[in-house]
Amino acid sequence: MNKTSILQCRRLTKRYTQGKLDVEVLKGVNLTMGAGERVAIMGASGSGKSTLLHLLGGLEKPSGGEVILNGVNLNKVSAVKLAGLRNRSLGFIYQSHHLLGEFTVLENVAMPLLIADLPVKEARIRAIELLQRVGLGHRIEHKPGELSGGERQRAAVARALINKPGVVLADEPTGNLDSKTADQVYQLMLELNQELNVSFLVVTHDHELAAKMGKVLHMEDGLISQLINDEVRKIELFS
Repeated sequence: MNKTSILQCRRLTKRYTQGKLDVEVLKGVNLTMGAGERVAIMGASGSGKSTLLHLLGGLEKPSGGEVILNGVNLNKVSAVKLAGLRNRSLGFIYQSHHLLGEFTVLENVAMPLLIADLPVKEARIRAIELLQRVGLGHRIEHKPGELSGGERQRAAVARALINKPGVVLADEPTGNLDSKTADQVYQLMLELNQELNVSFLVVTHDHELAAKMGKVLHMEDGLISQLINDEVRKIELFS
């Protein structure tokens, strides 16, 4: 792994077996993320995009190959160490924001810091600063059900960034948003990418979002290949 690589997978495979059913979802994927990179992964439903994201995030174990995060092979660490590494080094954004409805926006965003045993006062200060940064300083005491879809997703972005991760893994982050709100979320991601040098790996069906990323990968039959802009446009035309 070169010095600038912060997340890498090598010969990654994933197979699901249940009874006589045996499905190979990933078939030897290689991928390297450098600091500050913005990468989109496109592909048909069922092509393995979300599975790849789960493996890269340490949420599932691969059937073969390895995932290396900040020089650590995720296959070779204990569950406790893996959870700590994931909390410190990775951020996650989902299509459904996954905010906890019984907690305020401030509490949702501060939670990863509290899990990492940061004092409550310091966690609150950092969460408020970041919520102000994403335009939600006036909503910190509201609960998720009181926010618009775009506000909830901005809160989810803040939560993903609260621990200052090197990489944010996003699974259809604009999938439930209208085009205007989706663009606002993208602009926020871009600003944070440029200001904080956070890398973003985004699984998306949104061709406009993909085209704005620095690199576009296409997943098909458990393998990935890089697309150029003309190929991204062709996919949009025929989808």
